[in-house]
Amino acid sequence: YIHVACYLTVSIEPLPPVVVGDAVTLKCNFKTDGRMREIVWYRVTDGGTIKQKIFTFDAMFSTNSSHMENYRKREDLVYQSTVRLPEVRISDNGPYECHVGIYDRATREKVVLASGNIFLNVMSPPTSIAVVAADTPAPFSRYQAQNFTLVCIVSGGKPAPVVYFKRDGEPIEAVSLSEPAVGTAALQDGRAFRSLLHRDLDDTKMQKSLSLLDAEGRGGHPYTEGPSRGLTPDPSLILQPTTENIPETVVSREFPRWVHSAEPVYFLRHSRAPGSDGTVEVRALLTWTLNPQVDNEALFSCEVKHPALSMPMQAEVTLVAPKGPKIMMTPTRARVGDTVRILVHGFQNEVFPEPLFTWTRVGSRLLDGSTEHDGKELVLERVPAELNGSMYRCTAQNPLGSTDTHTRLIVFGREPSPREDHYIWKQKTCGQILSLLLTLSVTLDK
Repeated sequence: YIHVACYLTVSIEPLPPVVVGDAVTLKCNFKTDGRMREIVWYRVTDGGTIKQKIFTFDAMFSTNSSHMENYRKREDLVYQSTVRLPEVRISDNGPYECHVGIYDRATREKVVLASGNIFLNVMSPPTSIAVVAADTPAPFSRYQAQNFTLVCIVSGGKPAPVVYFKRDGEPIEAVSLSEPAVGTAALQDGRAFRSLLHRDLDDTKMQKSLSLLDAEGRGGHPYTEGPSRGLTPDPSLILQPTTENIPETVVSREFPRWVHSAEPVYFLRHSRAPGSDGTVEVRALLTWTLNPQVDNEALFSCEVKHPALSMPMQAEVTLVAPKGPKIMMTPTRARVGDTVRILVHGFQNEVFPEPLFTWTRVGSRLLDGSTEHDGKELVLERVPAELNGSMYRCTAQNPLGSTDTHTRLIVFGREPSPREDHYIWKQKTCGQILSLLLTLSVTLDK
């Protein structure tokens, strides 16, 4: 008796990278001259330590072989087992194995096993993109050059996307800096660039610009931009009697010798932070020495290329200095003892980056005794009659420019004396008691 050993070969058809949401079919091909015993598909996780069974076909208990296709070639049988993932997810990324068992030709008690494997690479296009300014809000610097950094944040991509910047539609040729180690330090907003781009500005600090010197040489005065006259104010924003509309004063943009007309040198750095779901957050930091004369109203865009995107993803911002702050005061008719809130709730233009707001009182200190207050809102608690006619200045500034807006507080009525306060309190108390008695009387009548 001559024993003829059976043979079994198993292979899984390779697949290109797939995109989240696609329908994917895994195909396991095996060739044998024996009788099939079983087919088992596994999803391998945790570095191969865990195998999750996702499909089983047992020839002993099933006569259904619709999942397989076979044809006879000489004396061999060629099979194909398929597993379909209708909407692939990021979590489906990883290795898969196909295990096949056949009966030995000599005895049905012995099973011959073989397996094949494949790595399913699932790609995910970025889900969000945003451009922000680092280190904001920041003041306007007239006599000292300052570095400026735009940060493009791209999330949800797998693999990591390619991120680059454009200015006014033209790609920016930037000096690429080495990528830092992944971690919290890698995601800081560009403070590391300061030492790289630092320049000795001692000979230019506090020096008047050429335009200012020219104006003095001609015996004239430096030009100060006046308020825009071509804008029609929103009727809902017209100042009430509480305030007096004071013309806006725009700080003239006088720049000293450190401002150069040559193209700036841009520096680009990328950092990556892996997410728990297998995607990567990429931050691209573009840094240069800001020139407010040239960079104001410049359009910067961040674009993303990714194999799962049919066209680039984009986000853009326009660098704009603040202009024409809109001031709103509540209550609209302030009386002695009221709490008055003065708020900046918009500008005549879209401002980027976010401005820094500073409130001061012209010619005196604020009600709480401080010289200035930071924030979009100034709150005056229990205003006294002495504040009637007081003027307040709001300075709004960002690295592109600065502007001042003034408003005057009108307080109506005088502050009641302690005796009047007591009389008012008695009136309110008596009124409340009378109302309560009337309510009780109505109830008893019923």
